[in-house]
Amino acid sequence: MKVLVATEKPFAPAAVNEIRTVIENANYELVLLEKYSDNSELLGAVANADAMIIRSDKATKEVIDAAKNLKIIVRAGAGYDNIDLEAASAKNIVAMNTPGQNSNAVAELAIGMMIYIARGLFNGKAGSELKGKTIGIHAYGNVGKLVGNIAKGFGMSVAAFDPFVSAEAIEADGVTVYNSAEELYANSQYISLHIPANNETKNSINYELLNKMPKGATLVNTARKEVVNEEELVKLMNDRNDFKYVSDIAPNNAAELEDKFEGRVYFTPKKMGAQTSEANINAGIAAATQIVNFLENGDTTFQVNK
Repeated sequence: MKVLVATEKPFAPAAVNEIRTVIENANYELVLLEKYSDNSELLGAVANADAMIIRSDKATKEVIDAAKNLKIIVRAGAGYDNIDLEAASAKNIVAMNTPGQNSNAVAELAIGMMIYIARGLFNGKAGSELKGKTIGIHAYGNVGKLVGNIAKGFGMSVAAFDPFVSAEAIEADGVTVYNSAEELYANSQYISLHIPANNETKNSINYELLNKMPKGATLVNTARKEVVNEEELVKLMNDRNDFKYVSDIAPNNAAELEDKFEGRVYFTPKKMGAQTSEANINAGIAAATQIVNFLENGDTTFQVNK
């Protein structure tokens, strides 16, 4: 069995060593494709692979069709919109993610960006504190829950909206539950976004919703750039000079936002949510372990194309 690790942005060497240990202990062969510059390299490497681990790399229909022996794809991370699930299902290929492995890294980044923008990007002028403010968690999954936990340590009030998590489970964490996104936004000085990008959510964070937020509001996005309506965000920030936006996914109109709203926006140079040594290793080990468990025992616990 050949397990391909295809990473244009490679895992850290320590993570690769851990992945290798898991794979080779199962008597499988590990094949590395790192820092590749052309999709043809991926097409060639996947041709005879039985399993594949990716990070932000795209497992498109073309890639999946080129994989004659592929049985499983694991995205080392929570999001999996870089896998063509329909194409995978059509070839009976199992697609998985590794939920929870990057969660703490993403949560800490969200809080870090909140502090950075609240203190005026550390420009030497007076900023504001998080203590006493309300943070609204939009989607109370692994990351959202951790963001809430950390925020409590800063003396913030925590609220959440997630139609897929029971109110009882959220309230058990000492978090206020709102029954709609509109209610959540209207009652939160900070919103931390954790929704996936799909047909229902793309462009859903729009002018009408954001304009419900109180004066001095900040939107924090560690989810996907596609969920924010970028054109309407510009209109909102033009209309409200108190509104701020920080994200670890630079929007398509990042240059326009930075030019027009200097000091009120911040975008990391690249998607940084999972960029810690701990998350790198955790996600890699989880992906390798899930592959072995699937190939050996048929374990489909984290399958996303059921």
